Amino acid sequence: MQPPTPLPEKNAVGGQTKIRVLLADDHTILRAGLRIMLNAQSDITVVGEASNGLEAIREAARLVPDVVIMDITMPDRNGIDATREIKKAQPDVKVLMLTMHENEAYLFQSLRAGASGYMMKESADTDLIQAIRTVQGGRFYLSAAAQAMMVGDYLQRVRTGEEKDSYNDLTEREREILKLVAEGLTNNQIAERLVISPKTVDTHRTHVMDKLNLHSRAELVKYAMRRGLLDE
Repeated sequence: MQPPTPLPEKNAVGGQTKIRVLLADDHTILRAGLRIMLNAQSDITVVGEASNGLEAIREAARLVPDVVIMDITMPDRNGIDATREIKKAQPDVKVLMLTMHENEAYLFQSLRAGASGYMMKESADTDLIQAIRTVQGGRFYLSAAAQAMMVGDYLQRVRTGEEKDSYNDLTEREREILKLVAEGLTNNQIAERLVISPKTVDTHRTHVMDKLNLHSRAELVKYAMRRGLLDE
């Protein structure tokens, strides 16, 4: 467990505070490497580390980081359960899964638990920094491998008749709302962009979820990824 880390001073770049990151992984060498890489960035600082899921929950409560980099397979509580606990206690904390598991079940479980992103450890050296900035900005981040898993799952469901795609039943405005919600925008942000009221946005969003038989924001994002809407 790391000693308390003071809040960072204002960053010299644009006067913005740094993104405060907590690393949760049971491999000491990996954590050390990530700490060096992230602390080399002008807009990111590592404020703590955890070697297991239970410690990640405790450190997240103590340090209140902006982003938690979370492994899945760890002792004393796996990363998915730890993510669920952290999001329950601190909804504003973003969790980014960094794992070796290229597995659909883990991907969907992570999103349902409240994770804002999912990526492979093998791409950490090239993609992790951008992923942290993306989730901190309120958007979802899925690596190319994660997106491929979603598309594969969607196609399998369509081919086997498990999933009926009602996208064509959506109006043009509902499709706009679907894409913007999946990108992580709030009702107020969408209303401002489309020059409509937040109440109207909420109505459209409800219609979208009813037509597509979706029951949560995570399911909506999952659907948008499957359709390739976030690549447009």
